[in-house]
Order: sequence, then C-alpha cells, then structure tokens
Amino acid sequence: MATSDSPAPDSLATGQRSLGDPTIDYPLWPPLTSGCPRTSTEDVSYPVEVDYAYDKADPDALFAPVKARGGLERWAPLLPPLLAPGLGEGATPLVELGPGVYVKDESRNPTWSHKDRLNRCTTSAAVGVGAPGIAVASSGNHGASAAAYAARAGLPCVVFTGPDTPPAVDAFLNAYGAVVLPVPWEARWPLLRRVVERFGLHPVSNLTATHTGHAFGPEGYKTVAYEIFQDVGVPSAVFVPTGYGELLFGVWKGFAELRRLGLADRVPRIFACESAASGPLHRAIAEGVPAAHVTVGPSDAYSIASPVSGYRGVLAVRGSGGAALTVDDRQLADAQRELARAGLWAELSAAAGLAGLRSLGADAPEDGPVVCVSTSSGFKDKGMGGRRTAPVTPTWEEVERRLRAAGITG
Repeated sequence: MATSDSPAPDSLATGQRSLGDPTIDYPLWPPLTSGCPRTSTEDVSYPVEVDYAYDKADPDALFAPVKARGGLERWAPLLPPLLAPGLGEGATPLVELGPGVYVKDESRNPTWSHKDRLNRCTTSAAVGVGAPGIAVASSGNHGASAAAYAARAGLPCVVFTGPDTPPAVDAFLNAYGAVVLPVPWEARWPLLRRVVERFGLHPVSNLTATHTGHAFGPEGYKTVAYEIFQDVGVPSAVFVPTGYGELLFGVWKGFAELRRLGLADRVPRIFACESAASGPLHRAIAEGVPAAHVTVGPSDAYSIASPVSGYRGVLAVRGSGGAALTVDDRQLADAQRELARAGLWAELSAAAGLAGLRSLGADAPEDGPVVCVSTSSGFKDKGMGGRRTAPVTPTWEEVERRLRAAGITG
C-alpha cells in the first residue's frame, strides 16, 4: 500500500482536507471514499479534497507551452500520485463555435468522455491501496471509463448499471472485460456498498446519501481548466454539463489554483447546466442548503439526470459568482444540432453546456470568451442505432431528386 511518506514521483499532494470544515485535514492515504467522517451527518455528506504543497510548485515550468501534452502526466505535480498507467487522456481540443464561443470537446478522450480524467486518478488510488479491483455504479460514461482504466491497470472491474444501458456503453463495458450487472436504478448503490464491504473492491463512484464521490476524482477534472487557460487564458465564463457536480468543482478548483499560483488574476464564472427533469444543485442553491434530493422526471439526458447533488457544486457556483441553470430536452436537442452543424457530435447530456449558454439569451456574458464543455460523444445516446437511412433507388432521377430536396443545386 502506498503511504503519504512514499508518494509517486512528482506529485506534490500532501493530504486530504474536509470541504465541510477546511480546518480539518487527513493523510493522503487511504483516500476517503465516503466523504469527511467528522462533519458528515446522516442527511448530508461533505466531500474532501486533495491538498498540495503549492509553495513547491514551479508554475512557469508547469504551464510552459509544449508541443505535445497528451496524458495527465503533464500535470503530475498538481495531481494525486498517478500510480495507474494512462491511456493518453486529456489534451482535448478547444473548438471555436462562433466569435468568442468555444467548445471544449471531451469526446476526444480514450473512451469518448471526460470521465477518463477522473478514472486515471481514481484507478491510481485503487493501485495505491492495493485493492483487488474496482467497483462503480454508473449510468454510462463513468462505467465505460472505469472499465478501461481497470483493464489497463490489470484489475477486475464490477459495474452496476441500469436496465436500459445505451448500446455503445454496453459494448465498451464488455469489450474491456468488466463484470456488468444491470439492475434497477434504486438498487445500484446498496449493492455497490455491499460489494465493497464483502470483496474489498475500491469504489470509484458515490457511496453516500448526498454526493461526495471519490476524493481523487475531481483532481483529474482540474486539468480541463489548465488546458483552457493555456488555449485562451481565463475566459469570462465556463458552462459545464452537471449531474453530481464533480466536473463542475474540478473546473472551478483548477482556475482557483491558477490564481493561487499567480498565473491568473481571477476565476471565471462557472455555470452549472443541469437537466430540467432533475436539477438538484439548482434547488440546493435556491434553498441555501449544502445538497438536495429531487424526483427525476422523464428525460433522454440520462447522464445528467441526477436525483441528488453534492456540496462541491455549491462551492463551485458560489465561489465563482456563477449560477445553476436548468435546460429541458428540447433545449438540449437544439444545442446538440448546433454542435453537429459545426462538426461536433455530442451526446444529448453533453450539449448541456451550450444549451445553458443559449438559455441566457441577451443575458449571456459579453466580457470575454466563453467556454462550453461538451462531455461525451453522440455514440453514447440511448437512441444510438435506432435510425436507419432508407435505401435509394439507384437511378439518376432519384439521386437528383434527393439532392435537390436537400437544397443542393447545380
């Protein structure tokens, strides 16, 4: 088992700090997978975050321009020890959608989603504690990514997923050799906890009543902020698809670290973009509570239709002066089509960042560039494979008719 006295080379991680009470800290090992034990209650669980010896970091060297920056190793000093092998995650493109509007396309990661940044770190935690494998409850992207990084590390992976897992996700899971267990949604977390207790597998998803997730996970997401900063500096705002709020928190923390290191003079406004079918973070902020539970309504945005939020999201929104927005499936579909017209095929949930920006209309930020994070590929949608293009009669007349109907003239 790794210890805080024997960190991986280059990591400046020193310990874990409670987000419920920042004066409370813990050793770096073992990672706290159920939040802060001293501040959490039966109703609210407070996460912890990884702390670093920031005074020992060399900002100029860390953020110097490089020709190739693939893999999280690029940012190793400001990440937990990267003990598990990587897959070249990160270094995703920032695509200009229109004047001053950029899309951070996370579908270019190894398993086509942002979750690869998280799972590089959480699988490293499993390796660090000598776990015999990892376990996860996931509706899609998280499970697919966890299975890949477990396979890369030579660890078995157990995935509790839902009865209606999208075809692409199911294919990912089985290709990597995961033990795939489709169960009713409400059964996933009790079964996950039981597996962790009985078999000693390392949990890389949430175990608590309100969301805390894995201590190491959001650290991988900080690198999204680092890469945005290298491409366009500090934007006016970042719009983030939001389920549990781990990516949201990671992006905010990344920019906060850039300010702390003296590289940036401010943090952009961070906008959480939730499904209107749920919106637990929106409710938590409106009610002034650390986290909220909601009933999830019908939606095809399964990746962000969360019944519960976590305190990380509240910190990110309030700490940046942002807001929690909700968008419905129609707005998501409009944003998905807009991205497709620009050559970016996003999962419906992944289009929430752009949908959130568009929902503001005239109130959208105008004081600098904005970035919309697109989290996953359109291959991950539930309806993938359901549409088939009808065959065309192989005559010139029919081909010409189809072309003219599509607006192609000559």
